Amino acid sequence: QVQLIESGGGLVQAGGSRRLSCAVSGLYVMGWFRRFPGKEREFVASINWTGSSTYYGDSVKGRFTISRDNAKNTAYLQMNSLKPEDTAMYYCAAGNKWPATWPGDFRSWGQGIQVTVSS
Repeated sequence: QVQLIESGGGLVQAGGSRRLSCAVSGLYVMGWFRRFPGKEREFVASINWTGSSTYYGDSVKGRFTISRDNAKNTAYLQMNSLKPEDTAMYYCAAGNKWPATWPGDFRSWGQGIQVTVSS
């Protein structure tokens, strides 16, 4: 059973930054998704096992950066220039497929963490 634990969410002002962390029990392809109320999960970013390759959703390109520290079994999502429309529940995911940009590419999910961007 893969365990994922997200941290780092909370309230941030528009234009500010926030870093999400996801501790994972093992070496996997990692991804971040977000869900807006009443909508399906939206792909945010993914990173392969070594960190040498990444993908980003169009709405976050140039503002968000995914990274990982395999020595700490942790993946990160650095979010800069945050906008109120980035307000969502963010989910960390783990899988064994690459490339990975769809929810079905991932086998395990964290419980989610709220990020709220105030205007």
